Amino acid sequence: MERIKAYYPYLAGIGMASIFGFSFMFTSMGLDVVSPMELIAYRFLLAAFMITLLWIFGIIKLNYRGKNLWPLFLLSLSEPVVYFIFETYGVKYTSSSLSGLMIALIPIAVTALAAVFLKERPSLYQLFFILLSVTGVAFIIFMTGVESRNTSIIGFVYLLGAVLSAAFYSILARKSSLEFSPIEITFVMMWFAAISFNFLNLIDRLAKGYPISDYFRDLTDYRVLILVLYLGVLSSVVAYFLNNYALSKLPASQASVFANLTTVISVIAGITIRREAFYWYHIIGAIMILIGVWGTNYFGKVSQPIISSQETH
Repeated sequence: MERIKAYYPYLAGIGMASIFGFSFMFTSMGLDVVSPMELIAYRFLLAAFMITLLWIFGIIKLNYRGKNLWPLFLLSLSEPVVYFIFETYGVKYTSSSLSGLMIALIPIAVTALAAVFLKERPSLYQLFFILLSVTGVAFIIFMTGVESRNTSIIGFVYLLGAVLSAAFYSILARKSSLEFSPIEITFVMMWFAAISFNFLNLIDRLAKGYPISDYFRDLTDYRVLILVLYLGVLSSVVAYFLNNYALSKLPASQASVFANLTTVISVIAGITIRREAFYWYHIIGAIMILIGVWGTNYFGKVSQPIISSQETH
C-alpha cells in the first residue's frame, strides 16, 4: 500500500498537467459558441462558487483577520483578470496548440522580470536558454507572416501580454505568499475575477441591448455548460488541488517537468482533436521554446520556487 502511495504525487502531476493541457482546447471550443468575455465570466463565477462551497463545508481553511488585502487585489488584477483577457483573445486569434506553446514562456518572463525587480541576476547559461526560447517565438511569428489563414500577429501579441501579466503575478505572489496561504490567495483571485469579469460582461451586454434576464441564457446550451463546468470546476479548482499536492510531495525540479507536459498535451490536443494546423516551423520553434524553458529552469540559481502558470489554467 505504501508503495502505491508513493506514486500518488506523480499521478496528481499527470492529472493536473492533463487538465491544464486540455483547458486551451476547451477555451477554443467555447469561443466557437460564446464571446470571450462571456466565457471568462461564466468560468470564474462558477469557480468562485465552487471554492466558496469548499470553505463552507470546511474542506479548506481561510483566515484574513488583521491582514492587508490590497496586495492580493493588485495580484488578482494582474492574474487572473488581465492574464485571462489576453489568453482568451490570444486563443481566439491563434489556436489552442500555439497558445499552449506560447504560455510555456512564462518561466522565461519570470526570470527576466526577477532580474529587473528582484535583482536576481540570471546566469550566463540561463541567458543563453532565455535567448533560445525568445528566438523560437520570433521564428514562429516571422514564419507565420503578418496574417495567415488561421493565425494572426495580433493573436501572438495577446499571448505575449498574457505571458507578461502572469510573470508580474509570479513576482507579486512571492511577497504575498509570506502572509497568505496558497488557498487564501486563490480564494481572493477567484472572487476578484468573478466580480470583475461579470461586471464587464454585464456592461457589454447592456450596451448591446441585451436584457439582464437573459444573462445566463447561454448556459442553457449544453455545449456551453459542459465547457464552463470543465474550465470552472476541473481547470480552476480540481487541477489546483492536484498541483498543490504534487508540489508538496515532489522536489521542485521534478514538479517542473509537469509544466512541459501541459504544453505537450495542449499541442497534441489541438492538432489531433481540433484538427488545428501545425506546420514544420511550429515544430522547430516549439523545440527551441521547450529546450529554452528546460535550460532556464535547470540552470536556475534562485532558491525560491517560481509560481507556475498552471495554477490558473
